[in-house]
Amino acid sequence: MTPIRLIAGDRDLRLTAVLMILLGAFICSLGPYVSILAVREFGLGDTGYAAVMIVSTVVSVTAAIAAGIRADQTANRRGITLWSCWLLVAGCGLMTVLPSAITFVLAHALILPLSAVFGQLFAQGRLAASRHDATTRDGIMTTIRALFALPFVLVLPLWALAFRNGVQVWTIYPVTTAIALLMVLLTALYWPTAEAAGWQDKPSGLSLAQALSELMSPTLGLRILALGAVSAGGTAYWAIMGLVLSGSGEGGTATAALYAGLVAGLEVPFMLALPWVLPHFKRTHLILAGTIIYTGQLVGIPLLAGTPLLWLYLIPGAVGGAITLTLPIAYLQDALGHRPGTGAALMALMKVASDILAAASFALGTALSGYMLAAVLAAGVTVLGALTLVWADRKPG
Repeated sequence: MTPIRLIAGDRDLRLTAVLMILLGAFICSLGPYVSILAVREFGLGDTGYAAVMIVSTVVSVTAAIAAGIRADQTANRRGITLWSCWLLVAGCGLMTVLPSAITFVLAHALILPLSAVFGQLFAQGRLAASRHDATTRDGIMTTIRALFALPFVLVLPLWALAFRNGVQVWTIYPVTTAIALLMVLLTALYWPTAEAAGWQDKPSGLSLAQALSELMSPTLGLRILALGAVSAGGTAYWAIMGLVLSGSGEGGTATAALYAGLVAGLEVPFMLALPWVLPHFKRTHLILAGTIIYTGQLVGIPLLAGTPLLWLYLIPGAVGGAITLTLPIAYLQDALGHRPGTGAALMALMKVASDILAAASFALGTALSGYMLAAVLAAGVTVLGALTLVWADRKPG
């Protein structure tokens, strides 16, 4: 049976999938426009907005790890997810009622980053999928990750159309507030209690110090760093692609938007196709292959910008992105399979490593030469991370 059918026929997986789609719609409704509001509407400037993002990252990582550990300690994932959804309502609701520079900083630096919905949904999805064998479980989780990406293809064009017809950018806040309220309602009504769940989810029994010690294992740390390096390619791609293509001549900004949209749209079917490939290859080898394919696009964009040959990278870019955006998540969850909440929180640590490595590659490359060198450095870091992961898992089992 296909992962889509398994998800559709399972009440708990179906809830996780619906919430993941709603979360994707929430995030893609905010993401592209927050910087515009910060810099142009509230006058925070690039430096002020960067400060908000730094604080947001620290708060987000801390909250994700704390929520993951607490969920494993208590096995009360419903309560933590419900409060996380209410934080989304609070942050966007505050901006709906009292839009100002102060409330913007409060909402985007503190309230919204405290939400740990993403990690909890992956943890819950993994628990529900644990009733199946490992290959089927990987296929289910890959499909759920693809469903998170689906709104980026559908919702962003609707926002673009709305803004073109005179809708104000402020509208994102009442709309996202409504999405978050729907998530609250679905979580409150349908999230299974521990007694009703069809799987075992017992409290870990670990203290906070013991749980943090488990996270600080050198072996686990090496894998997080390696996966962060793999993900750095995607982070660098957004910066380099936007800057290179938007400056590639008349209509450059439209070209960048079109290219990004087409790649994102093509990634979804390849994500959905991954479950058919997973049984035939080792996961780390697939991550390495996806990384190599993806870095071809990363280096090719500054090399071929402004030429028709650029569009040849759409399919390889989508294939590489589908692999490198989905399989690292499943890998991290399996790294702490007995702690699904903490395992999901590892994604936050992976993102920090990814952001640091991508930023370092970009800064060094642009300082010494330009976007081409930045792309080459980021590609090197990404492939090195994938090779490190293969080396770390070289022993069977």
